[in-house]
Amino acid sequence: MSNLGLYRALDEAGVEIEETDVGDRNVLLALEEKSWNLGAEQSGHVIFRDLAPTGDGLLTGLLLAELLVRRGPLAELAGAAWRRVPQELFSVSIEHFNDDEVQHLFNELLEFYGVERADVRLLVRPSGTEPVVRIMIEALDAEFVEVFSDRLKSLYAT
Repeated sequence: MSNLGLYRALDEAGVEIEETDVGDRNVLLALEEKSWNLGAEQSGHVIFRDLAPTGDGLLTGLLLAELLVRRGPLAELAGAAWRRVPQELFSVSIEHFNDDEVQHLFNELLEFYGVERADVRLLVRPSGTEPVVRIMIEALDAEFVEVFSDRLKSLYAT
């Protein structure tokens, strides 16, 4: 569920991305399968497989501090590396959720705004902890994100 801006920046840098189901365990399984050393989730869990088998906040903090000593302020490094795009995340009760309605609205707005698929991302997934469906929309066009979110929220307003 990382931001589309990060996906675009990693693609431009030639970094391969593997999407997994949510959870450190799934990230670690993908890292082992690909023989990769770095994996993470948007929640902040970062796994350095060559150093530890799980996400470790202290390890991540120490490695980040070491990077900042060598390379400079985080704001400058991040600002030069990628641009975060507008993103909205919300939940819909499973009993009220209708995927066809969500996809129809998404496709209708894609056409209306003339947005390219590479410039927008819709992620729909059931929660692993609650009886809800998580819906995340992000796009380079902030108005697209806002209109989609407002219309979807009004569709599922109780």
